[in-house]
Amino acid sequence: MAAELLEVIMPPVFAAVGAYGQKVLSTAEDEAAGATVRLGQQLLSRLRRTRSRTDTDTSGLDAAVVDVAANPDDADFQGALRAQVKKALAGDDPELTRDLLALFDRAGISVSASGRGAVAVRQNDGIVSTGEGATNTINRK
Repeated sequence: MAAELLEVIMPPVFAAVGAYGQKVLSTAEDEAAGATVRLGQQLLSRLRRTRSRTDTDTSGLDAAVVDVAANPDDADFQGALRAQVKKALAGDDPELTRDLLALFDRAGISVSASGRGAVAVRQNDGIVSTGEGATNTINRK
């Protein structure tokens, strides 16, 4: 479930960082913020609380947010932030998973994936392939 959750978490997290920059780490919810941005803020806040509670340093997550805020279109920095979120999800903490799914539920977003090769996707700009040995090609013009 952590891999599927990661795929759904990253778009709102990137939206929040894009809208608020590094202030997303401390800015209170803003009523004027869009639903996706607000969800991204809440997700980051919950991930940071988990890392703090388990005595795991949140500075890597915070630094990755600052880097993406300063370089919003840089895929390398986005990948580093994704890796930090992945680390936060790696513990398979049922409370964290429940809390994150509850945030999506309150935002009106349903997340579900089950069984071998199942994929939960909210937005996709490319190929989702779960077949073994599949060859995929995207031709964009």
